[in-house]
Amino acid sequence: MLISATSNQPWNSTHPTLILLPKSKTLHDVNQIHSRLITTGFINNPSLTTRIILNFSSSSYKPLVEFARYLFMSRHFGRKHRKQDNPFLWNAIIKSFSHGEDPREAFVIFNLMLENGVCVDKFSFSLVLKACSRLGLIKEGMQIHGLLGKMEIGSDVFLQNCLMCLYLRCGCLGIARQLFDRMMKRDSVSFNSMIDGYVKHGMVKSARELFDVMPMEQKNLISWNSMISGYARSEEGLRVAWELFEEMPKRDLISWNSMIDGCVKCGKMENAHHLFNRMPKRDVVSWANMVDGYASIKFFHDMLSRKELFPDNATLLITLSAIAQLGHFDEGVALHCYIEDNGFSLSEKLGVALIDMYAKCGSIDNALSVFEDIDDKSIDHWNAIIGGLAIHGLGEVAFELFMEMEKLFVKPDDITFIGVLNACNHAGLVKEGLMCFELMRRVHKVEPKLQHYGCMVDILGRAGHVEEAKKFVEKMPIEPNDVVWRTLLSACRNHENFTIGEPVAKHLISVDSYNPSSYVLLSNIYAGFGMWNDVYRIRMMMKQRDLKKIPGCSQIELEGNVHEFFVRDKSHPQVREIYSMLDSLSALNSEVAYCKH
Repeated sequence: MLISATSNQPWNSTHPTLILLPKSKTLHDVNQIHSRLITTGFINNPSLTTRIILNFSSSSYKPLVEFARYLFMSRHFGRKHRKQDNPFLWNAIIKSFSHGEDPREAFVIFNLMLENGVCVDKFSFSLVLKACSRLGLIKEGMQIHGLLGKMEIGSDVFLQNCLMCLYLRCGCLGIARQLFDRMMKRDSVSFNSMIDGYVKHGMVKSARELFDVMPMEQKNLISWNSMISGYARSEEGLRVAWELFEEMPKRDLISWNSMIDGCVKCGKMENAHHLFNRMPKRDVVSWANMVDGYASIKFFHDMLSRKELFPDNATLLITLSAIAQLGHFDEGVALHCYIEDNGFSLSEKLGVALIDMYAKCGSIDNALSVFEDIDDKSIDHWNAIIGGLAIHGLGEVAFELFMEMEKLFVKPDDITFIGVLNACNHAGLVKEGLMCFELMRRVHKVEPKLQHYGCMVDILGRAGHVEEAKKFVEKMPIEPNDVVWRTLLSACRNHENFTIGEPVAKHLISVDSYNPSSYVLLSNIYAGFGMWNDVYRIRMMMKQRDLKKIPGCSQIELEGNVHEFFVRDKSHPQVREIYSMLDSLSALNSEVAYCKH
């Protein structure tokens, strides 16, 4: 933006410069002001530079903030200070760091204040404590605490609350509680901070004890809402949350949404719906909770139809997740159009969710198209598309994308390698899988987790390298879980390896005796070798222990309706037509096979 400062004011007036301040946004605007300050000599006017610093230091535009810091350091920092000088200008600069992109610098400026003999006030302390809280600088925070103990303002309730927030943010609940107990005077912020800290760390009982002794006149919506959100996280606590909800003097949107969210998470959708209908006013969070709970986009459409509410990123993410779960491709396309038409950015989580939705709805081409259209791709975007390609069995394409990441110097994380290894597994790419595993350990220094080892066992096992898979499991530096052993056992069954399979199955049954899949796999191995007595023995063992194999299930969407089928399922209203069609297809396949033969 080009700024014009034409005015009838004389050249030695500061007025034209002051007029420019509210209009400034860009580096070009800052350069105009800077050049005017130099050419007019007003760069040496402390009153004007102070006004500019105060105006620009709190700006949301980065060039303005940086210019304020430059002016402060070049025009105000070096001058002599008296103990009674007001530190407001220093505080403005500290705030620009503590609330900005580089909070650590706030601590540096605070130290410079002390070194230069500038009087620090409670706002100086609160701002530097805020910076320590944001970065989790517990050591530096304790130093500030020690300094406060030597000053008259150290017992100030506002500063005591700031210190308590720092300790709670850093997870030091014991120190925070000691500080709280020693406070000569406590206000609602003191109680609410401590209650919220307990709730966030899952210590609801301790939070309730404090809530019960809190003076009634100090209890406010924050106090009640903290307790409700703490109790509503579990099914046991939901009953207590209901009691508090009905007891609280007044409620706000957070109260209602906390209760609805608790009901949704505990699977009590009737209660959630009842609360939703009772709400005097709803916001996007209320609607998002219902969309999430029902995994249905009906509520999303209802919200749009109301006109006064518009979904935010969080609501769109929940809706995309619901669409992905249900496999509603057409709804996904419609929501994609809505996202584009309303200018939502795909460079963050929304783009990731869109890629994931298309992949899970069976349209990997659309997922790739979304991925390719995103200019500023994060590692999450790469992970989403690689995971989607793995689901679709496109291991070669997933591996090529991984290689492209290497060329572009995109640093992969542990999720990337799970995706690539899964893709290699589905496509039978043994060499590529082994190469990825070595790249992960030796080049990228990513410590393999159980999932990575499980993928490697599956890659080797599916390819028939059962002996190598067994050795791989035995050399694992971490204890293999039942999933890893079961993966090896499946490979033994598929490749009829009785020598390795039997002891693995017996080991699994000994460590996880109530999982029916281990019994079934061992039974199938015995059946493959015609060992019918052993098959009967295993089946009887299952019967005695009342173990039943969970039947497989498939879902298919047809004309907007999702149909679910279990093994040997005859509950569908069109079961006769379905089995008739399957029989005709089976007969057709037999004829084709006969002709080929």
